[in-house]
Amino acid sequence: MSAWRGKDKSQELERLATLAGEASAEAASSSAQLATTVPPAPPDLTAGAFFDVDNTMMMGASIFYFARGLAARKFFTSADLAGFVWDQVKFRIGGRENKADIKTHRERALSFVAGRTVEELTTMSEEIYDELMADKIWSGTRALAQMHLDAGQRVWLVTATPIELAAIISRRLGLTGALGTVAETKDGVYTGRLVGDMLHGRAKAHAVRALASREGLNLKRCTAYSDSQNDVPMLSVVGTAVAVNPDSGLRDVARARGWEIRDFRTGRKAARIGVPSVLGAGAVAGAVAAGMAYRRR
Repeated sequence: MSAWRGKDKSQELERLATLAGEASAEAASSSAQLATTVPPAPPDLTAGAFFDVDNTMMMGASIFYFARGLAARKFFTSADLAGFVWDQVKFRIGGRENKADIKTHRERALSFVAGRTVEELTTMSEEIYDELMADKIWSGTRALAQMHLDAGQRVWLVTATPIELAAIISRRLGLTGALGTVAETKDGVYTGRLVGDMLHGRAKAHAVRALASREGLNLKRCTAYSDSQNDVPMLSVVGTAVAVNPDSGLRDVARARGWEIRDFRTGRKAARIGVPSVLGAGAVAGAVAAGMAYRRR
């Protein structure tokens, strides 16, 4: 009986992960989220790149900054924020994600916006990004994303953070769009529930596959970047996987599978990151420019 219960639970988790991925891909494909910038190179329509956010594109956890901004706007108490602070400390020191903590606190953050409008949260997310996140972007990872843009490829963020916030981060970085956790809404108002599950682990892989199908991408020509062992499913569905600021688990997997490793926590310059094999010579100029800009900074 316990074996059947375990199987049923696994099937339900997979169903929720699939639902979360498909909902995120549908939101990411909406015209409202797409970047308005014109790519500097002829478009390469079948290749693209996918970047995790927390500790990959951004120092620390985006949901913590989001919670901090909501706390400043009296969405919840300082005691509630303390839980986010403790998780952030563990994340920044250990570089490892605890799925139970992530699920609890991200769902808690979503519950705080129940009854709020999408328009209201989007406006606040813009403000919170400017106040707390803009200076937390890893310059080295941003340079990697720019390489893909310079090669005419589209670039998406893939994160468990609410998709509204993820889309704002993407727009501010000049990227194509974002895959993120989709919160249920009714008549433009949040219900406090998720569509499926949060976009984490296997759900990210489902989202990437679903988006690739919608956008006509050849996943063998795509690249994915992450810091976490939890993102091995996403990294495994593309042709090129890159471990960025990896935790110990992902570092071991990357070494075993021959994946590239880039660690910007050691002070390495963007000019030394190298160009993933998926990019052509046209991206080299962008990489050099990014490296020069990073050295000047």
